[in-house]
Amino acid sequence: MKNMIKKSWIILLVGVMACTDLDLRPKGAASSDVILTTPEGYEKFLAKMYQGLAHSGQNGPAGAGDIRTGDEGFSQYMRGLWNAEEMPTDEAVSLWGDPGLKDYHAHNWTSQSPFITQFYYRIFYQISLANMFLREISDANLTRRGLPSTFINTTAKVYRAEARTLRALSYWHGLNYFRNIPFADENSGTDAPSQATPQQIFDFIESELIAVEADLLPSRTNQYGRFDRAVSYMILAKLYLNAEVYIGTPKYTEAITVLNKIITPSGGNLAYTLAPGYQDNFLTDNNTSPEMIFGVPADGIKSPNYGGVTLIINGAIGGALASLPQVGGRNPIMGNNQSWAGHRTTKALVNLFPDETGVIDGRALWYTNGQSKEINDINQFTDGYMVTKFRNVNKSGVPGQDGTFTDTDYPLFRYADALMMYAEAVVRGGTGGSLPTAITYMNQIRQRAYGADYGTGVAPGLGVITSLDLNLLLDERGREFYWEGHRRTDMIRFGVFSDNPTNNPRGLWPWKGNVKDGVATSAIRNIYPIPASDIIANPKLTQNPGY
Repeated sequence: MKNMIKKSWIILLVGVMACTDLDLRPKGAASSDVILTTPEGYEKFLAKMYQGLAHSGQNGPAGAGDIRTGDEGFSQYMRGLWNAEEMPTDEAVSLWGDPGLKDYHAHNWTSQSPFITQFYYRIFYQISLANMFLREISDANLTRRGLPSTFINTTAKVYRAEARTLRALSYWHGLNYFRNIPFADENSGTDAPSQATPQQIFDFIESELIAVEADLLPSRTNQYGRFDRAVSYMILAKLYLNAEVYIGTPKYTEAITVLNKIITPSGGNLAYTLAPGYQDNFLTDNNTSPEMIFGVPADGIKSPNYGGVTLIINGAIGGALASLPQVGGRNPIMGNNQSWAGHRTTKALVNLFPDETGVIDGRALWYTNGQSKEINDINQFTDGYMVTKFRNVNKSGVPGQDGTFTDTDYPLFRYADALMMYAEAVVRGGTGGSLPTAITYMNQIRQRAYGADYGTGVAPGLGVITSLDLNLLLDERGREFYWEGHRRTDMIRFGVFSDNPTNNPRGLWPWKGNVKDGVATSAIRNIYPIPASDIIANPKLTQNPGY
């Protein structure tokens, strides 16, 4: 059983940053001076912030959503992130007709897209919760409410550090997807927040993550499902690796410095290693994977929701896969009995794994019986391979508790990513690392993919790595991290997401721009629009260019 922070449905009245569609009204809850008088009360409030990554509201999958706009199931945090990262790229397409969903792959979304709007409000819901929590857990409030000095001097410091890291994660997502965003912290007043520059948001995230390091628990020592130092290092490394995109200033040396804290731990931090099997990271017992830096916890019975890995698994089941003989009422491959039949991948991803007569890359996890690699009609589920990377079974093949809602945690940060980010930062000119070490790390990842025979019988270009360049790194990131929610950010950083000025063939893929063979799109697509509803609600905001 996963040892994670206890579930709590605590809801308090929060300052909402002038967002019009957040539902932060008390739901039968007492005031903070009644609830927050014991350490347990603060633990429940902290739990609510973590639940914001996994849940969409108060009643499980539907019924009392945190976000009032549209279908509650669409507003789950990881669903918003997955759609925003995967659907506009070469890794995923959908035939579902929900308004705004197909616009992702067509690169023609607008400021009124319900999916973009709900993801934006989910980000700021998390920020608003964190701001309130940090106000409530100030030393002055703790003393006024008579909390024990041992709690004030020890546990409360850890709670504050976790809340600040949670807030930094959401501010990083705000910067990454929307760039020019409103800013408020626990010291802000009740007026509508002003719009911050990317540099200001970048500086705030960086300063927060550096400040909390000492108070966060060492890596791999906190409860499962809670943040520790390694999580803060990963967020900071992502910030630095993408700094040239965000603020026009390279920070690759800084990325290497912080990644080394994960890869070569000291000061009480425990070491991470690659899981023995690649798919160990995408099964119901992935919480036991030695490379899981942070997984968003899932429990098909206790915390059902329509986002996260539940979306990924059910969205990929359909057609021939759904009709396979069932075992115990479940699909034997995926471990679920739901057939949503919507999501497939494109040949651009499949072609990263060329047909081989020798050793096969174990990361090529899709189902092809009845599915064509070519997508001639984006509205036909049989056009495009079904991805079977994520499954609702454990390493022994035992299905999860529920046939609809998965027990598989969403792998937000993995150790393999730390190794690959290190390699990329070195290739991009960062100091403090070395190319031979970077090549060693990359070969460790490939060795797992190909097994004991790695180096013999492997397709040209996929054998033992002896040198590194950016094209190889982008392709290898595609092979290792597809459908995990990294691709859009990677493609933007490598300059191949929208207009692709270098004419890199990686910048075209099937149905990009709603054209069968793909077409270059406007560079404004590198940033999502601020929802029109928030522009209306807050006159201090200016829309992103081009929208």
